[in-house]
Amino acid sequence: MKYTELKNDIAVSDRRIYLFEGEDAYFRAHGEEQVKRAFLSMPELNFASFDGGALKGKQIENLTSAMAAYPFMAEKRVIRVGEFYPSEADYDKYLKAAFENCPPSTILVIVNQSAGKGAQLKRKKCITYVDCSRADEDTVTRWVYATLKRAGIYADVSACRNVAAYCLCDMSRVEGEVEKLKLLGKDRLSAADIDETVYKDTDYRIYEMTEAAASKNYSRFCAMCAELIAKNTDKSAICAALLRFYKNLLIILTSDESNASLAAKLKMPEFAVRKNGEKARAIGVDRLLYYTRALYDCSARMRSGGLTQDGAFITSLAAVMFGE
Repeated sequence: MKYTELKNDIAVSDRRIYLFEGEDAYFRAHGEEQVKRAFLSMPELNFASFDGGALKGKQIENLTSAMAAYPFMAEKRVIRVGEFYPSEADYDKYLKAAFENCPPSTILVIVNQSAGKGAQLKRKKCITYVDCSRADEDTVTRWVYATLKRAGIYADVSACRNVAAYCLCDMSRVEGEVEKLKLLGKDRLSAADIDETVYKDTDYRIYEMTEAAASKNYSRFCAMCAELIAKNTDKSAICAALLRFYKNLLIILTSDESNASLAAKLKMPEFAVRKNGEKARAIGVDRLLYYTRALYDCSARMRSGGLTQDGAFITSLAAVMFGE
């Protein structure tokens, strides 16, 4: 299930094992807290936590023994294990029976940043998988709008969408920026308030720069480059960002994989893959090949000493603005 479905699911379902997996730290942490709020009482006696990295081989029995323990003066006992990636052999030997026969008085919460290698826990029928991957822009926009509204603050949808965009839909950052907006003491927020208050992620600034390049708005492109340099962004990082941008566009345009599959491989939200697909089609495969080859050549010559960092930066800009 998606993280956004968790609250309703807890209210109507009897789950024994939860797996919170995905790159969004906010969803992982808040998902775990929702389970604790719903089921945990007297945490000093009925909560145990394990480091998944220490649970290898026979050490896994420490976890399964804790799962078998009864809660003290409560209905449930909650056990948490973080970054737990057992091998398939360890799963079959130590975990399969314990997981499939988890006592009704025990709730196990597994919190993983990624799928990792080994046993694919999210595919086990006895485990409830909660997708904590980064949310799309619409979901985050709705969250910002609703959170501000609950605080008695009105902001129109386009302003809330800017919060999501500036934070690249990273909910941990979004939450912090929304708290900053609440402290402004205004009952109405304009787009200008959002622009002045919400910090634009460096990756978002680079995204703005590449957007300007893709739309041939070269004055804005140069202004964004100057702003990044003023913020002490390394020129080689800008070159690398340009190469990554056009390479990703080329991959999206020429791949027959689904948006979801490409999003996972390219480590970007699915909605960003869709948007970049539109840009890639507008630019065309021939120009994308030119940009990718030219920018790769600049990068390779800089690494081999054929170009200084400044030279590679200027050459990269020239390739984007004046290339074929």
